[in-house]
Parts: sequence; C-alpha cells; structure tokens
Amino acid sequence: MTHALPDVLRSAAAFVVVLGVLVFIHELGHYLAARWRGVKVDAFSIGFGRAIATWTDRRGTVWKLAWIPLGGYVKLHGQERPQDVPPEVRASWVRGQTFHDKPLGSRAIVVAAGPAANFVLAIVLFTGLFAAVGQPVTLPVVQTVMPHSAAATAGLRPGDRIRAVDGQTIADFQALQAVVEANPAAHITLSVTRDGKILSVPVLTGTEMLDGRRVGLLGVSGGLLKYQPMSLPAAAAAGVRETWSVTAKTAQGVAQMIAGTRGTKDLGGPLRIAQLSGQVAELGLPSLLSFIAMLSVNIGLINLFPIPVLDGGHLMFFLFEAIRGRPLPPRAQEYGFRAGLALLAGLFVFATWNDLAHLGLFHWLVG
Repeated sequence: MTHALPDVLRSAAAFVVVLGVLVFIHELGHYLAARWRGVKVDAFSIGFGRAIATWTDRRGTVWKLAWIPLGGYVKLHGQERPQDVPPEVRASWVRGQTFHDKPLGSRAIVVAAGPAANFVLAIVLFTGLFAAVGQPVTLPVVQTVMPHSAAATAGLRPGDRIRAVDGQTIADFQALQAVVEANPAAHITLSVTRDGKILSVPVLTGTEMLDGRRVGLLGVSGGLLKYQPMSLPAAAAAGVRETWSVTAKTAQGVAQMIAGTRGTKDLGGPLRIAQLSGQVAELGLPSLLSFIAMLSVNIGLINLFPIPVLDGGHLMFFLFEAIRGRPLPPRAQEYGFRAGLALLAGLFVFATWNDLAHLGLFHWLVG
C-alpha cells in the first residue's frame, strides 16, 4: 500500500501535465485561427468547472484555469446562431467579430486549426527529440530465443545480429518483423553475424492468426536500442515521417476495430492514459515527450472523425453547407449533435470499462 500511493500520485500528476499540454495546444490552435480570421474570443479555459485562476487580456478574452483537468474549451464570440439566443445577448455581439457571420472558409479554418495544432505539436516534439537525443533505432539483435520456435530449430542464438533476409538488408528489428510476418510457413535464409563471422541460416517460419490474417513467426525477442544522431533538418524530416507513421497506424487500428478484424481490448480511456503517463514519466523526459507526441496525434486524428460535437462533425456540417448552398436545417443539426453525444458517451463508458478490466479491478472484486 505504501508503494501504491506514490504510484497513484505520480500517475495523477503526470496525467494532469500531459492532458494540460495537449488541451492547451489544441485550443490554442482554435484561438490563433480565430484571431487570424477576425473572430473575437470570449474565453479560453483549461479544465472545466469552477475557475482556480482567471484574468482578462486587453482584447477582452477571459483566460481560465479550472479545477477539473479533463479537457478545455475556447468560447468564440457569437458562436451560437442568432435564433438560439435572447435579444439581449445578440445586442452584446460586436459587429464583424462573430463566428457565425464569417464566411464558410473562415469558419472551417477555425474549427480545423485545433486538430492541426495537435499534429504540429507532434512534429515539433519528435523533431526536438531526434535533434537532441537522436532517432531511436532498434537493431535486429536477438536477445532471447523462444523454446521450440522456428528460430530455436534453426539454431539462432542470443547476440546474433541479423543482417539480411533472402538478400534483403535488414536495418532494424521492425523491418525483420515485417519480412517474417509476410512469410508464414515459408523457407527463408537469414544472413547472421555471430562472433565476428557471417553465417547463412536457413529457417522455416512458424505461423499464427493475427487480426484475421495469417502471419509468419520467428520466435525471437529483443532488439538492441541505439540512438542515431541527426542534424536539425534531418530531424525535422524524420519528425514529419514519424508523425505520419503514427497517424497511419492509428487510423489503420481504428479501421480494423470498426471492421471487426481487430479486438477492442486496446481501446483505452482516461484511466489508461493516466496509468501510462505515470509509467512513462518514470522513464525520463524524452520518453514522456515521445508519449505526449503520440497522444497528440491520436487526439488530432480522433477530433477529425465526422462525429457531431467533435471538430470533424462541424467540418462535416460545413461540407453539407457548401454543397447545399445553405446550412443544414436546425432540427437536422440538433439530431446530429444528440446522436454524436450519445455515441461519445457510449465510447467513454466502454473505454472506461476496458480500463478497469486492464487495471484488474474486476479480478480484485471477485477475489
């Protein structure tokens, strides 16, 4: 119990820091885009509920730090439709600075700027890490060999450095995994460096079903982590590539869940994020920044989903407005927002259930 309390406090503190950074950058994107397009911002809040601290800048924007650190918001001037507010509220609007009066393109820019800011944050963090620490590369060095595996049968040993597969050069452990997975139950030849000598090792790969498809297995684990120094321009290019890679893998995972070819046990919510934040923070600042970058990509991508209430849902309504030449009827928008809220509430409950199961709460209750 004495060890559990510091772990909980560390996870909570790391979670507040991680979520605070991500929310601030996301809302800052909306704020800067609104300023650029001439929309007045009434409020900028980090967190919900009662404000801990508040101040008003010279442009009339109220900045808040609230006590529930589970999100935030930017309140745009005249964000509501005129027919949805009483006359006294409409009378307080500053002409030419309301959101609803801006052209469709300007409104779309303001909405899309939030997710865009999350992607920019990921690129900046990855670039900074690669420039300061180096790009992590997992060399294809065998650490352990699984008993009765294809690798054990072929005679692979811990410490073997795999150079090539069927003549194809292998630069890192991920490349080795990709080649092996693409060759289930197949004869392949590994070029291996052992004790300074280059050996040719024939292997018959194993096979298993993964996410509805058959993949190859080698039966080794490990990989030797090495940081490759990079110049700032090279780090910036690598940061863009890494952000794109994380985005593509995240989108692919979500698509597989929707299609039913991948389980939903990996779908996590705030509790899982808090747990991971604490664990990653313990590993040091570079690991924490990398975690924030990957989480920023996830938040940016999820916010672009065409679900009413999310930024992507607003962009979807703007697209319909562009096609029709006028906004969707108020009733259609209202039903859309209700459906979006119901969907998000269901996902939140499901993700929290997954988190509790992952943390072992149900096993503890049964015990």
